[in-house]
Amino acid sequence: MDIAFGNPEANYSAAELKIREAAAEAPDCLILPELWTTGYDLTRLTDIADTDGGITKNFISSLAKEYGINIVAGSIAKMNSDGITNTMLVFNRKGELIGEYSKLHLFGLMEEHLYLQPGESKGLFTLDGVSSAGVICYDIRFPEWIRAHMTQGAEVLFVSAEWPLPRLSHWRALLISRAIENQCYVVACNRTGTDPANTFAGHSMIIDPWGEIVCEASESEAIVSGELDLDKVRSIRQQIPIFLDRRPHLYM
Repeated sequence: MDIAFGNPEANYSAAELKIREAAAEAPDCLILPELWTTGYDLTRLTDIADTDGGITKNFISSLAKEYGINIVAGSIAKMNSDGITNTMLVFNRKGELIGEYSKLHLFGLMEEHLYLQPGESKGLFTLDGVSSAGVICYDIRFPEWIRAHMTQGAEVLFVSAEWPLPRLSHWRALLISRAIENQCYVVACNRTGTDPANTFAGHSMIIDPWGEIVCEASESEAIVSGELDLDKVRSIRQQIPIFLDRRPHLYM
């Protein structure tokens, strides 16, 4: 989806239309992009961030419960008592909040570190009995952070992003690499459109554990879907047992 710069009200309305459109196809899970309520209007976050995520939690919980679907609700600017975080929220089919992850690696080129507080915990959660992990945009440049989730059994990596168009080739290469090296599915949602400083790449995609692309969007707004065969994750991890062959005591 495109994101209206610094206009949460417009973005909630746009997201609701798209969620309802996608939900009509009865998916198991939906995912939204990074900072979809505000965009990168960082200088005004103290005015437009969602206090404790309350508005977004109620909004997404209601839709997840209405349609009986899991929703990885991208990330939002979440106002906390000690500052603002870039936080992913995950809801199950009952509308219950079952995962919350704040972006660990803040991106200096977009001045995130000047306006946001970094997270300090992993993004692990379970959807329909499937061990999963969620990370945000710049995090995918840190393979050791992704691996920290996979060694705890995650089989699906959800990625929400606002990745810029000039580095589209990096977006695709990094996501494919994360899928291959961790023998997992990668389900990645990137925004499209522009803001006053950037043009964004789109190209949301699903990648299987061999690094094969299941589906991929263009640079325009779109709803893309694909099916995950989780038996493939388990089969490949047995076929090439990289997690058993690791020697982490020598890595540091």
